[in-house]
Amino acid sequence: MLVPYIFFVGVLPLVNRVRPVVLGLPFLVVWLLGATLLTPVAVWLTWRGDHRGGRR
Repeated sequence: MLVPYIFFVGVLPLVNRVRPVVLGLPFLVVWLLGATLLTPVAVWLTWRGDHRGGRR
């Protein structure tokens, strides 16, 4: 669960750039969109790992 936090807050000062432009959007917007899409995946993987660990 630390990965989404690092993507949103920890790396933000490093990616706070207008250029380069990716698909017509500033890099920061693309980075935040990617982090937003990665967060549910990270939560699901955490849930899956916790759920499997409890079934022993």
